[in-house]
Amino acid sequence: MLVKGDFNYKEALTKSLIFLEAQRSGKLPSNNRVPWRGDSALDDGKLANVDLAGGYYDAGDNVKYGLPMAFTVTTLAWGAIFYKSEFKAANELDNIQDAIRWGTDYFLKASSRHKRLYVEVGDPEDDHHCWAPPENMKTKRSVKMITSDTPGTEIAAETAAAMAASSIVFRPKDRKYARRLLNRAKLLFQMAKSHKGTFDGECPFYCSYSGYNLHFEGQKNLETFKSHAESFICSVLPDSPYHQIKLSPGGFIHLRDGANTQYATGTAFLFTVYSDLLDKHNQKVTCGDKHFSSSHLLAFAKKQMDYILGKNPERRSYMVGFGKNPPTQAHHRGASVPKLKKDEEVVCATSFSKWFQKDAPNPHELTGAILGGPDFNDKFNDKRWDSPKTEPCTYINSLAAGALAKLASLS
Repeated sequence: MLVKGDFNYKEALTKSLIFLEAQRSGKLPSNNRVPWRGDSALDDGKLANVDLAGGYYDAGDNVKYGLPMAFTVTTLAWGAIFYKSEFKAANELDNIQDAIRWGTDYFLKASSRHKRLYVEVGDPEDDHHCWAPPENMKTKRSVKMITSDTPGTEIAAETAAAMAASSIVFRPKDRKYARRLLNRAKLLFQMAKSHKGTFDGECPFYCSYSGYNLHFEGQKNLETFKSHAESFICSVLPDSPYHQIKLSPGGFIHLRDGANTQYATGTAFLFTVYSDLLDKHNQKVTCGDKHFSSSHLLAFAKKQMDYILGKNPERRSYMVGFGKNPPTQAHHRGASVPKLKKDEEVVCATSFSKWFQKDAPNPHELTGAILGGPDFNDKFNDKRWDSPKTEPCTYINSLAAGALAKLASLS
C-alpha cells in the first residue's frame, strides 16, 4: 500500500528524534547532535545519596518527571518493536534505540533500591520561577520517591511497562541488558500490584488517573481488548455514527488547550498500528452500519500528521525546523537563552524579562520539536509566553515517531 507523500516524512522522523536529544539530562555523549546543549544536572539525586543523573526533561522546564518519562519510553519502544523494519529502512533504528536506552539507563538507576522508585527530580515551583537553561540552573534539585508505604501504582506500572517493552527492543543485540530490564520490570510490576495507591506528588503538573483497579481486575480476554480498541476508533472517525471526539474546523483532533498535539500524534500512531493489524488479518472495523478498512484508518492517521507538518488552515508547520513557516519561539528554557559560560549565574528575578518575554526567535533551533499546537479554531500564536500552544513535550514526539516511520515507508 502506497500513500501520496505530501511531506518528507523521513526528514520529519529524523528531526523528531533529534528533539529527544535536546531533552537529555546528565552527561551528554560524544555523538550528541544538538550543538547548543551541554552536560547538566550531574549531581541529581545527591540529596538522597543516589545517582539520578541522566534521563529526560519532559518539556520546556528543567524538572524530571517519572510518569511522562516512562510513557515516552514505552511508546518509543512500542514503535521500535512494531515498526522495526520501517525505522531500519529510514536509517533511524540506531537513533530510536539510543533514545530508548537513554531513558532505560535512568530507570535502572531510579529503581536500584529495593521497593523504592525515584519518580521526580527538581522542585517544580522553584523551577517555574526561574528561566534558566539546564546547564546553568541553580534551582533546588529535590527528590521524590514512591515506596511500599507511599505507593504510586500508576508510575510503578508505567515504568515497568517501559522497561519490559524496551527489553524486547534490546533482546536481539544485547541479551544481558534486555534481561536486566525485564527482571527490574518484574520487580516494579510486583511493587505496583502489591502496594496500590495513587501518587499525587506530581500534581498539578502530572496527575495520575486513579485507575489501577480497572487494570488489575480487568478482563484478560483478547476479544474484550479488541472491542475496546474498536470502540475508540469508532468514537474518533468523523464519518462513524458513534463519532464523539471533537475536531477543529480544519479536521484536527482537539481535546484541550495545552499540549493538544499529543492526542493527534497518539491517535495517528494507534491508527497506523491498528491499520496494519487489520490489513494483516484482512479485517475491517465495524461502527454500527458502517465498515472501515485499514486504508481508511491509515488515511485518517496521515491527515493528523499532515496537519502538524503544514497541511492546515494556518498553512504552517508545527514542528520546529521543518516545512513552511515553522515556529521560532518554542516555550523552552534551553532553546530560548543564548549559550552562557559554564559557571555563569542566572539571576532568576530578571531571567523572565531578559529572555522569556523577549519577542524574538529563539537563539537556538529546537529541531524536531512538535509544539502544543493551535486552538480549537485552528489559530496559533507563535509566542514563547503562550505555553499551551508553544511548549514541546517528549511524549508528543515519541508518539509521532512510529506514525512517521510508517508514513515514510509508504511514500
